Amino acid sequence: MKLSFRIKHHFFSAFRELFVHHHSSLEFRAKIFALVIAANEDAKVESYIIVKNIAMSIYPKDKDRADLLMLSTKELVQKIKDNNGLNIDALVTHIQKELRIVPRYAKKIDTDSLRLLINITYDIDTKSYQENILDFLSNLKEETLNNKKVQIEKSEQHLASKY
Repeated sequence: MKLSFRIKHHFFSAFRELFVHHHSSLEFRAKIFALVIAANEDAKVESYIIVKNIAMSIYPKDKDRADLLMLSTKELVQKIKDNNGLNIDALVTHIQKELRIVPRYAKKIDTDSLRLLINITYDIDTKSYQENILDFLSNLKEETLNNKKVQIEKSEQHLASKY
């Protein structure tokens, strides 16, 4: 990554909510990726390359935003590994809480993309754990989309009229 991006990233890390458009949306995606990656204690660099590639497909015209998603994911995973006020259970709780507040975020849970992260895991127990997380996220997505359908439609109409 370029030095200019690194400097910008450190600055944005401190002031993300102010300077990053739709910060909470990006942060939600990072939490989803981090949940699957952190379930593997031996998470590899390839995980972040996969996240970066997925991010480039989500934000094809915004490389900086794709980089920011990858770096935010990496930061969350590191917080979990360092036991720095975050663990997998707390991350699950954060995701559930955000979906209650902003149910349209359920559409951002892409289990096919997340499966790419599981495919690079070789330990059978870890892979099983990640599969369970993926099943949980899939069920959470479907449940949210079904139970909050009207709220999601209103929210999306409001966003469309706003922009």
